Amino acid sequence: MALRELASLEKYLGLKKPNKYSTQGDKKVPVLQNNNGPPLVGQVTIACHLVKDAKRPELLGDNAESRAVVQQWLEYKVTKLDRCCKEDIKTILKDLNLYLQDKVYLAGNQFTVADTLMYYGIHPLIVDLSIQEKEQHMNVTRWFDHIQHYPGVRHHLRPVAVLRNRIYTGRHH
Repeated sequence: MALRELASLEKYLGLKKPNKYSTQGDKKVPVLQNNNGPPLVGQVTIACHLVKDAKRPELLGDNAESRAVVQQWLEYKVTKLDRCCKEDIKTILKDLNLYLQDKVYLAGNQFTVADTLMYYGIHPLIVDLSIQEKEQHMNVTRWFDHIQHYPGVRHHLRPVAVLRNRIYTGRHH
C-alpha cells in the first residue's frame, strides 16, 4: 500500500520521472534507491524527499510549528493508521474527528503532504463506513471530501460519497 501511496504522491507533485521503489522486512517498509547517496528508507522520509525534489517546500509547512505538525501527522499515519486493526478504527476516527473540529487541514489552514498521505491511508476506512458512521464523524468526513476534491490528489482512488442526499419535504421551516 505504501508504494502505491508514494507513486500517487509523485503524480500529485508532478514529478516526471517515476522513482524505483522496493520494500524491506516483514512490514514491507518502502525503500527508494537514491542516485545521490544511500537508499532512503521509510514512507515519511521518502515523502519528504519527494516534496523537496518537486521544489514544493510549502507542503512540509511554512514555519517551525507547522513543519512539526506535518511530521507528527506523517508519523501518526505510519505508526497508527497503517498498522490499525478493526478495533482501532473507531478510536482513530474519533480522535481525528475531534482534532479536525476547528481545522480545515491537518496543519491548520494550510494544505500539506500530511493531508495527502493521510487521505491515501484513510480512504479504505472511509469507503467501508456507512452514511450514518460518516455522519458521526462529520469533521473527518468534511476534511476527507475536501481533500478528495483537491486538484490532483485522488488519482487511482475512486470518489467516495460522504453525505446522504437529503429529500426535502414541501414544508417550510
